[in-house]
Amino acid sequence: MYSKPAPPQAGDKRHAPATVRNRAAILAALRGHLPAGGTVLEVASGSGEHACHFAAALAPLRWQPTDTDPAALRSIEAWRAEADSPGPLPARHLDCLAANWPVQDLSDLAAVVAINLLHISPWSVTGALFSQAAAILPATGVVFVYGPFRRGDDFISAGNRAFDATLRGQDPAWGLRDVDAVVAVAETAGWRPRATLTMPANNLSLVFGR
Repeated sequence: MYSKPAPPQAGDKRHAPATVRNRAAILAALRGHLPAGGTVLEVASGSGEHACHFAAALAPLRWQPTDTDPAALRSIEAWRAEADSPGPLPARHLDCLAANWPVQDLSDLAAVVAINLLHISPWSVTGALFSQAAAILPATGVVFVYGPFRRGDDFISAGNRAFDATLRGQDPAWGLRDVDAVVAVAETAGWRPRATLTMPANNLSLVFGR
């Protein structure tokens, strides 16, 4: 199972400016592709701002935020304490590379969502995301992935190319992922691409089903 984070304290709440800029576009994409009911498992929820915004907007879907970083879990709880109703479920620790994700108590899982994860994690996380999603989601489940991508050597924009170079300078295991490579990994795990959505600021949303 999972351990509930400590109660939020003053200063725990983080703010990621990009969440305010992109949440309306992501919400519109989610509305068009998520199931009507059940629980959405968000992997790597970060500050928790998206989780609170989407939980209130997408009810009756329930939103389960997760992260590996204790500071992020505290931030999620701090935002959650001030969230409009309905807010997200209590944050829980989830390591994408763990052999078994701690979600056995979530009997109505309907989708897995990963926002701005694949380019700031090792390539192995991409494989784990799709294989674990296949293990925990029903046949009607959906995987939704958002972020900057490339198409082979085409980075879509000069800004994305520069961003990729910056990421690889921070960690050689990071970087913008090739859409076709992501699709191939997803298909190996039993997922099929349903939609590739062009998003603002040279980002994409990739939607998969079975």
